[in-house]
Amino acid sequence: MSDIVKIKFPDGSQREFPRGATGLDVAKAISPRLAKEAIAVKVNGSIQDLQAPLENDAPIKILTFEDPEGRQVFWHSSSHIMAQAVLDLFPGTRLAIGPAIEEGFYYDFEVEKPFSPEDIERIEKRMAEIIAENAAFKRVEISRSEMLEKYRRENAVYKVELLEQDILDEKVTYYQHSHFTDLCRGPHIPHTGIIKAYKLISSSGAYWRGDEKNKMLQRIYGISYPKKNLLDEYLLRLEEAKKRDHRVLGKQLELFHITNEVGAGLILWLPKGATIRNEIENFWREEHIKNGYQLVYSPHIANLELWNRSGHTSFYTENMYHPMDVDQSQFQIKPMNCPFHIMMYKSRRWSYRDLPLRWAELGTVYRYEMPGVLHGLMRVRGFTQDDAHHFVAADNMEDELVWLIKFCLHILNPYGFPEYDIYLSTRPGDAIGETADWEKAEIGLRRALDLLGLKYSVDEGGGAFYGPKIDIKIKDALGRSWQCSTIQFDFNLPLRFDLNYTDRDGSMKRPFMIHRALLGSIERFFGVLIEHYAGKFPLWLAPVQARILPITDSFNEMGQKVLERLKARGLRAEIDDRSEKIGHKIRESELQKIPYMLIIGAREAESDSVAVRLHGGKDLGPQKVDGVIDLMLTEIREKKLPATHA
Repeated sequence: MSDIVKIKFPDGSQREFPRGATGLDVAKAISPRLAKEAIAVKVNGSIQDLQAPLENDAPIKILTFEDPEGRQVFWHSSSHIMAQAVLDLFPGTRLAIGPAIEEGFYYDFEVEKPFSPEDIERIEKRMAEIIAENAAFKRVEISRSEMLEKYRRENAVYKVELLEQDILDEKVTYYQHSHFTDLCRGPHIPHTGIIKAYKLISSSGAYWRGDEKNKMLQRIYGISYPKKNLLDEYLLRLEEAKKRDHRVLGKQLELFHITNEVGAGLILWLPKGATIRNEIENFWREEHIKNGYQLVYSPHIANLELWNRSGHTSFYTENMYHPMDVDQSQFQIKPMNCPFHIMMYKSRRWSYRDLPLRWAELGTVYRYEMPGVLHGLMRVRGFTQDDAHHFVAADNMEDELVWLIKFCLHILNPYGFPEYDIYLSTRPGDAIGETADWEKAEIGLRRALDLLGLKYSVDEGGGAFYGPKIDIKIKDALGRSWQCSTIQFDFNLPLRFDLNYTDRDGSMKRPFMIHRALLGSIERFFGVLIEHYAGKFPLWLAPVQARILPITDSFNEMGQKVLERLKARGLRAEIDDRSEKIGHKIRESELQKIPYMLIIGAREAESDSVAVRLHGGKDLGPQKVDGVIDLMLTEIREKKLPATHA
């Protein structure tokens, strides 16, 4: 075995290092600054501690806080520090789990009573002392039996349960810093002193494993950063996010409703929310049909054997509802649309002349999510995917990818998200399928992004086991990233279902199959829209586009005539003809975030005009009714954004 390992960097360059060199050694060789900012290292798709030795040739990436995976490591380590602080201050506390989340971290504890605000302050102060120790995080491997014995002796019931349920490995790992240890796969930051700023955000009750049948624990949420200014920026965003919370605005604007009488995670779309959804879906359908898609529909359930053949019952069973007995067979409510589109493909023979096929569906799927993770529209149990599958011949694959990425951005643009983060995820260690197919797909994805001049990051080894992918994350008005569009190759299902087509030479070939979602799910995308616009939707989406406000009852008759004219031109309008003062009517319209308020008084009644006031207080003055209608229709046709987002 050679004493040298060849390291490949994300930019394609390569460099040799002595076998056993660490990620930190590599970072130091690149630059002192990178070594200072380094958090962990990604080796052949697997994230490892900076101190882990490099034993084989591999692609690597040094992770900093700028990288999503780096932030996850940073926040996971922060949860360990918080857990130590809690144990130090509250002896006898039982630890459950403490993961990193999308932004920040939490840890669940079994304690005698809920944490008070004063308790949280004490925990924060103790964390400062732990951080000041610059204590190193050390990874220790131990046998499962030893770890179980230790935790049983300590009556650490949650750790025992975790170990007893996950029995695949004889060896397990724990991490130690200062005098604290915790069962953990890692990786972690090099030492506690890397954390320069943090804040414990809230505490609340949380059922163990998210199951209401289990014991109620106490969860503390926190956030941490390597620089104080990043924390300051986050806290400002947090305050603004509270004002934009889609659950609050959804109730205030009467957009949607969730009730346990129907079921947790199941959305009731109220008329105004349904109006917005209808506009989103109409635009989606029109553009798909214009651009060569064929729309399909599939049922909500299927024979369990279909899901066995697709493999979902093997690798996705935890997110599937239990089967139901029908006619002496078992049927499964669908968690995905893919197998249905597969069976449509198998309904006839195809030639290379027929490809590419572009089949799209707004298909509602159902996935079991634990109660503790459900969150408004963002995490639900029933949702509609804007799903599509492309079946493509090998020689057309690259052209199809270019077309598909352009179409994806075309659909997203009218919603007013000017910034995107794009990620290309490549072959992981557990990949299935032919290496040559993976290479062709990855080359195709890279070339398509490069040809379109799009900036992207490469997530080496981050692809799904069944194919490489491109993820597009939109950035909202607060700078938050949201997973939205995915373009995903699949080498698994075409193999399982033996898909083929007749090529030019008469031979049978397997098509490339590409999964594609643009908005992700209608529910989640709607939640993002609510928070992005703080409920002030673009005119083309607004459930009520105009409200007519007669100053007194004597102008109600003209108001009704103006209302009829607006509706006749296809505008969504209503009239407030109550016997209320005009100031009160305007305030209520502002609270309901009505884009156009059309005020009618004596001067307007005499000149077939309305006084136009926009949401937010901008006054356009008197305008002829037909002129206002034309103005609004132009704004809708061009899908103009509100002034604050233009």
